[in-house]
Amino acid sequence: MKNDVLDARGPDARYAAALAAGRWEVQRCNACRQVIFFPRTACPHCGSADYGWFAPSGRGVVHATTVMRRPAKAGGDLHLCLVDLEEGFRMMSRVEEADPASVAIGDRVAAYVGRAGETPLVLFRMAGDAQ
Repeated sequence: MKNDVLDARGPDARYAAALAAGRWEVQRCNACRQVIFFPRTACPHCGSADYGWFAPSGRGVVHATTVMRRPAKAGGDLHLCLVDLEEGFRMMSRVEEADPASVAIGDRVAAYVGRAGETPLVLFRMAGDAQ
């Protein structure tokens, strides 16, 4: 569906509204069928403004990983990573529910919609061989 009612506010607002409702949705170009991430008004692959939204599988592999060292009073160490999703795009996020130093390149992860304070965002947890 091209530019539904939520899209009238722009792709960023549409993306944020879906996350706020607990859904992770990304764009796919209707012309070239490539996934578009992060949200944009036109496909970066072919330039088309004809796109739809879909829920990705959330399955991915850690491409790069680091630990941001923080004092305990600031929340402790924080994991940061780049994840290659099976749909063919890469995104920055973090792996939760695991020791930040234990996450390694090549680890399988699964996405879920979580929160950082009041802000909904896409986070990952270790998926192991269950993927």
